Amino acid sequence: MCQREYQRDLKRVQLPTIWTIPEKMWQRIRPLLPPEKEPGTPGRPPVPFRKVMDGILFVLRTGCQWKALPRGYGSGSTVHRRFQQWVAAGIIDAIVRVMVEWYERSWGIDWEWQAADTKLLAAPLGGEATGPNPTDLGKSGTKRHLLVDGRGVPLAFHLSAANRHDLKGLSHLLKPEEGVLEIRPEPSEHAPQHLCLDKAYDAEEADLLLEELGYIGHIKRRGENDDPGVGEPIYPARRWKVERSISWALNNMRKLRVRWEKKAENYRGLWLLAAALLTYRRIILG
Repeated sequence: MCQREYQRDLKRVQLPTIWTIPEKMWQRIRPLLPPEKEPGTPGRPPVPFRKVMDGILFVLRTGCQWKALPRGYGSGSTVHRRFQQWVAAGIIDAIVRVMVEWYERSWGIDWEWQAADTKLLAAPLGGEATGPNPTDLGKSGTKRHLLVDGRGVPLAFHLSAANRHDLKGLSHLLKPEEGVLEIRPEPSEHAPQHLCLDKAYDAEEADLLLEELGYIGHIKRRGENDDPGVGEPIYPARRWKVERSISWALNNMRKLRVRWEKKAENYRGLWLLAAALLTYRRIILG
């Protein structure tokens, strides 16, 4: 059954690349934004917020500098300023939560099979949640920790320094802290929750954490190959969902491949917008 699901996802028809905020998505996030300009305020008309949002998406997808943003989106400094204001006000967090709630109403979050993984990337300018990358001659780097549901929709995100072990970020993903996008229900005998992890999490600390939180863990052990084990034919297909979300969806956003933002909240805001678009695609595709 899982192998057929894996093959079906490979053949699934893909949506075209999203370069502007889709109308259905815009209708849900517009109420989260403040008025573009208070009535009676003097000065030139402001850049429409939808154009600003499309400008942020252009930067996110192409990886260009804010000052290099085409003039059709308005001033690059204006778009960047609006983005930072929305990050500080919690509007970007609200946008991705609205998308997750929409996804929950449309298809239901697949809590039964979850997966987590970590992506290491360069952070040349340093800043918060960065550190020496032990795999890159000690250059400044950061780690993105991601938890997804059974369809690959992001459920939690955490950012840490490159020299911190993957295990240290796991508790931030699984416990109701800042990184969690949706609070998970309590697992039960009739509604179990499985969590698939790779060999980086092969440690007693991870086993104890999963047991504490009520997860049924599926962790590849060091020395084992990647073929399914006896009684566990589901591992590759389940792990593939988080790898797909990282590689196909999030790394296709060029602004996320290298972290140029010194402030962790600004990089996190860009990541959350990418997660909102990934969730929207899953809502439309089913």
